[in-house]
Amino acid sequence: MDSVNALDDCWNHIGVQGDRSCPELRRHIHCRNCPVFSAAARVLLDRPAPVDFLSAATEHFARMARTAAAQGAGVQSIIVFRVRAEWFAIRTAACLEVAELRVIHSLPFRRDAAVLGLTNVRGELMVCISLAAILGVTAQSETAPKRTRHGAVAQRLLVARGEAGSIVFPVDEVQGVERFGAEDLKEIPATVAQAQASHTQALLRFGDRTVGLLDEQLLFYSVERSLA
Repeated sequence: MDSVNALDDCWNHIGVQGDRSCPELRRHIHCRNCPVFSAAARVLLDRPAPVDFLSAATEHFARMARTAAAQGAGVQSIIVFRVRAEWFAIRTAACLEVAELRVIHSLPFRRDAAVLGLTNVRGELMVCISLAAILGVTAQSETAPKRTRHGAVAQRLLVARGEAGSIVFPVDEVQGVERFGAEDLKEIPATVAQAQASHTQALLRFGDRTVGLLDEQLLFYSVERSLA
């Protein structure tokens, strides 16, 4: 019989976990204050580890890592925003930052309606592109726009990373960062306008809101055509 099996677990019989008949209980109040309990704890802590302890522990933590990886597989992060009455999303990896609205300087002799002009973001001049023009969004939102404490509409600039450089998209509202899995993607119905449908990969639902997940490659291709 080893030392662990030989332990007298009196606390389970006559101590606080038993019938409380131990004569030392009145003096120590609780079994954890008793020298017998402390000595038993030292025996348990000083006992040699089982022969298969390392392999069992390695398998345990490896299994936890595999489970976490499986649960997180396919989960993507997106930024959800509004352009007029429509809600869209772009993958967070394609977005550099969300900035406050700045003055947009128009460009002379620019015929494409998608090109709004230039704006200064952190000291760098960037081209501003109208998502409403590219996606064919015309209807205004029926909801009241968010306003700052100064009374101005809280529009934002979405700074995205394209192959030709950084592009700025003025948007009417930014909801924030959301996450989705492949099972959350919905097909685009035939009723969606052609310009939106061609730039949208799928639809997502967040509460009572339907969000179009944009195809960044096609979006930046359209941007480059507008700049040509």
